[in-house]
Amino acid sequence: MALWTIHETKLDRQVAHAVAHHTNPAVERLSGTLTWAADEHLLYGLAVGVWLLSRRGDAYERQQANQLVASVVATALLPHLIKRFVDQKRPDRCMVPAYRRGIPKSGRPLDAFPSGHAMHVGAIASVVSRAVPKAAPLAWTAGVLIASTRIVLLAHWVTDVLAGLALGASVERLLWSLRRKHGEVGTAR
Repeated sequence: MALWTIHETKLDRQVAHAVAHHTNPAVERLSGTLTWAADEHLLYGLAVGVWLLSRRGDAYERQQANQLVASVVATALLPHLIKRFVDQKRPDRCMVPAYRRGIPKSGRPLDAFPSGHAMHVGAIASVVSRAVPKAAPLAWTAGVLIASTRIVLLAHWVTDVLAGLALGASVERLLWSLRRKHGEVGTAR
């Protein structure tokens, strides 16, 4: 049992109710596929790949790749730590009708808050936004689309996803500030 229990909001329940009663197996399959784009195991591999490629680049590219790796690792660890102290029932455990309409069961029943997938997305979109400001709208649009799959799959409440996005971006910015303070990063190109 965790130290704190969080309950969903009225908006959370309304959105989850709408999803549970209007989804279908095709939508759930598509969401299940898209959600893999923010899976921590896949992101570890991609971040390491970007990091390895960056070793051939200039100092700025190496700094950004270092930041990406640090952000992916931090946002992979932080949700697990938070979930040790916070319980929140997942919507797929309490909002799904008898006929599941293709809705799968997600991870542990009380691990809704925060969305780890959304934390990854927030951190990566934040890295991209700072490193390549012109790409920020695309990074955040794609990120929000991917994070919203967690709502469609009823793995998380809307507020879990919003909190995850905000926490991910905040973690990335905090890491950047700390690295800058210690002289590990320079100014933008």
